[in-house]
Amino acid sequence: MSKKKILSLRLEIDSLDEKIVKLLNKRALAGKHIGGVKEARNAPIYSPGRENQVYSNIKSLNKGPLPFDALKPIYAEIMSACRNLEKPLKIAYLGPEFTFSHQAVLKKFGSSVETLAADSIPEVFLAVENGNADYGVVPIENSIEGAVNYTMDMFVNSEIVICAEEYCKIRQNLLSKETSLKNVRSVLSIPPVFGQCKGWLEKNLPHVRLKDTVSTAKAAEMVASMRHVACIASELAARRYKLNILARSIHDSSYNVTRFLVLGKKMHKSSGNDKTSILFSVQDKPGILHEMLSSFRHHNINLNRIESRPSKLEAWKYYFFIDIDGHVDDEKVKKALGALKNKCNFLKILGSYPKG
Repeated sequence: MSKKKILSLRLEIDSLDEKIVKLLNKRALAGKHIGGVKEARNAPIYSPGRENQVYSNIKSLNKGPLPFDALKPIYAEIMSACRNLEKPLKIAYLGPEFTFSHQAVLKKFGSSVETLAADSIPEVFLAVENGNADYGVVPIENSIEGAVNYTMDMFVNSEIVICAEEYCKIRQNLLSKETSLKNVRSVLSIPPVFGQCKGWLEKNLPHVRLKDTVSTAKAAEMVASMRHVACIASELAARRYKLNILARSIHDSSYNVTRFLVLGKKMHKSSGNDKTSILFSVQDKPGILHEMLSSFRHHNINLNRIESRPSKLEAWKYYFFIDIDGHVDDEKVKKALGALKNKCNFLKILGSYPKG
């Protein structure tokens, strides 16, 4: 390609950039006007249903060559910046920085938010309850290690509701100041991560000591000043603490995904493609769980997930957590939940929110 042709194409790109900047600012002004209307109505600035609608529109409009997976994070940042003009949001998450929870915040809300790193999952709930954060982000389950019990237990007594969900691919990497695996004598991380990487560790580092830390990011911070020690953490943590990546993607399953919940104070309206999470307890008698679930089968409602947790109030008594298709305002969901309520000791709607 000639220099003249390259110059011509660059001039075309400059012209397109000028139009894009003008259109982005025009979009931001429209969003700011909507923010004024929301404020007058005391409506939340963040609307997960509208967010999903924007992504759906972009996906249907896209004709390439950019894939939708490349456009989605661009639009996440556009919406983040526009929301920030309406009202800055503060998001609490299970910290510290550079954990996968932190990455989930950035993926869901973009970078134009203020973040609040909490030391524990209960502190995330408390930050939202006390108004110290507008929303919170916590892990609820991993495709390899299963449910996050700390999160489920918090819903029993908390008035916080689920507003949205986000699925994040987890890529575990072995990081160190060392440059070779043969120099590693111990590995730091958190127990769930060791579980995700058990097979790889047994095969490649069978004789090293595994030491628990409070988070993957804390492990990376510690390793940055240690010899003969490695950690299992994200690539983002490697960049932050200037660590060498001795091995990439060391988790045993290629499908390693963590589901995160967005916590808030108000339940949002139906988006048309929603999920509802509920919590209930039942009497201890034969066939009772089957009887409970028959309400959903009768109304042709799909169950996505069911988990049980000890009540901690009485031995061998359990709470059941269930995710179903549909919104709490849908007629058939109302009927199914009404039938369920008549049969159980305790029923709580944890939230209706767009499917991630």
